[in-house]
Amino acid sequence: MMKYLRFGWALAATLVALAPVATAYPGGTPNYQTNVAPYCASCHSSRSAEALAGAGERAGKEVAERKQIALIVNGKGKGYAALSEADRKILADQIRALDAASTVTLQAPDSVKRGQTFQVVVDVTGGSGPVVGVGLVDRAHRWYARPATAAGWTVVMPPQIVAAGEPAMQWLEKRPEAADRNLTFVNVPGVSSDSAAETWGSAQVTFTLRAPDQTGSVPLGAVFLYGTEKSTVLGYTTNAVGWKEVRGGTGGGSGRILFAPVKQIQVQ
Repeated sequence: MMKYLRFGWALAATLVALAPVATAYPGGTPNYQTNVAPYCASCHSSRSAEALAGAGERAGKEVAERKQIALIVNGKGKGYAALSEADRKILADQIRALDAASTVTLQAPDSVKRGQTFQVVVDVTGGSGPVVGVGLVDRAHRWYARPATAAGWTVVMPPQIVAAGEPAMQWLEKRPEAADRNLTFVNVPGVSSDSAAETWGSAQVTFTLRAPDQTGSVPLGAVFLYGTEKSTVLGYTTNAVGWKEVRGGTGGGSGRILFAPVKQIQVQ
């Protein structure tokens, strides 16, 4: 019996090792139209350790300079090792430039009435595209944040999504209308940045919320999930069917998680 148990554990470990595709979604989450929280993006890197406050030494390991950039510069991993030292330096510098240009802001009122319906706007800039993720959360913490509904806010209409000045509702419209499209998280297609040319994509998501029925100070924040390597020809390879694949692989830390400052809204 022990022999079979050992074989079972070995088989399970092998299957996990052979399934890197399940570790990341470099093209967004095309098949999942639902709320998510940033903890699910374990393959992403954080822009700063503050987003993992209280995590100790582990927080340092999740920061982009250590989780991705250092691997590029040192040629670690098959994808990066295929580049020359000079090209690895260029790639690292281009990704740093993309990160510096990538931002997320949240526009929301300082106060609302109990049960009031109002709009909040999340603007994002940068991200390699072709898809980025935008969501409303209750705190600016990678592993502790929850969808904003957990704090008492209610999404009462489908979010309105615009990329590069054009409506970008394709992802959201894949969710059956009868199932309710009032989500706190969306994929935004149609985003494109070019790190070499220093041109950056942009998008805007407008959420319509209803305030809680209880008075008090209620948190509301925004999270921006984006990729980096597809913004430069050095950052990806092309497979047999023409799809761009990130050079560092699906578990290589090339994605990012960035938070807007959390706003404390007074419900009166």
